[in-house]
Amino acid sequence: MEESFKTYEKTIKKKHSFGWTPQFEDEFRTNLNEKVFIPIAEKTFEKLNWDLVFKDDKNVEAKRKESAFGIEKWTEAITVNYNHGKISVRSESLGNEMWDNGRNSKRVNLFIHTFKETEKSFDRESLEKLEIEVDKKNNWDDYGIPENLPKPNEPKKSNFVIPLVGGIILSVVLAFILAKVSIKGLYIIGLFEFIVAMAIAFSLKYLIKFSNFTEFKKLQFLLIGIIILTYVLNQYFQYEIILRENNYERIGFFEFIKLRLETGLTIKKLNTGWIGLLISWGLQFVITYYVALLRLISNITSFQLERVPMEVVDFAFYYFVKGKTEEEVRQELSKKGWTEKQNQDEVFEAIAGLQGATEINRMK
Repeated sequence: MEESFKTYEKTIKKKHSFGWTPQFEDEFRTNLNEKVFIPIAEKTFEKLNWDLVFKDDKNVEAKRKESAFGIEKWTEAITVNYNHGKISVRSESLGNEMWDNGRNSKRVNLFIHTFKETEKSFDRESLEKLEIEVDKKNNWDDYGIPENLPKPNEPKKSNFVIPLVGGIILSVVLAFILAKVSIKGLYIIGLFEFIVAMAIAFSLKYLIKFSNFTEFKKLQFLLIGIIILTYVLNQYFQYEIILRENNYERIGFFEFIKLRLETGLTIKKLNTGWIGLLISWGLQFVITYYVALLRLISNITSFQLERVPMEVVDFAFYYFVKGKTEEEVRQELSKKGWTEKQNQDEVFEAIAGLQGATEINRMK
């Protein structure tokens, strides 16, 4: 960030926000038209060193990051909307705090000040040039159609059986480890759910690559199945280990679960009863599912983009921008050597993957 903006930031009077997700919003007016608003907002983000994560005809979004102990993380999400000359700016906290200590108001006021300073640097002539540049960029007018494209890979049939079998094996292994940890009293609620989620996501990443399978809905259902199977088998393995290691008289598995519910969950000498135990089981699933799901989406998107060279993605996207239908784009790809339908489908998946990557970055 430029020194002048750092100096101005120190003069901004904080307005504190409280809430489940603290946020602050303000608005101002501009004489800029809709078309040049977006690039000037982008330049404003660049000057403030905020990461642009999304833009469309009337909205731009960025995230501000800061370093703590050598680790960078996003702290606020800033959303800017244009509506007939009125610009609304909203900053929203990305952490777990319920009080923002005035940070969101500082981001909003700093953006407004920097935007106005950036706007002043453009006269009528430069704004007209900027508008022409925006049109050319949006229409891909400067794109040079390549004479040749990289050759496609040999088509590889997708196989859902590989992640299915791999997921079952993974569930058994994770369940046994969790059972051992739980019996020894080392299980920490929250930590181990996160570890399980990352283990599942990491394994699925490679199962997806080996199987060439990227159908999200089926993989999502598979993820749910893996998590449920893991935690059910965890209880079953605990049941078997306890009976075998203590030479107890054998009882049925459901009788074991009934006894567990009657005993309840004890946290630091406080017995929360069967309700506490059921809540802990519910939390196990919810935490594991949402952490693993985010990683799964990211892994699918990364693989979709890895399979296809960006030159080919740009080539296909260019024709979509120019109004070509899917069938016409397939014909253009065929002319460049991408004749197999599966290879063409993977190109379209990669284009969708770019949108998916944007949505992942937008998540708050």
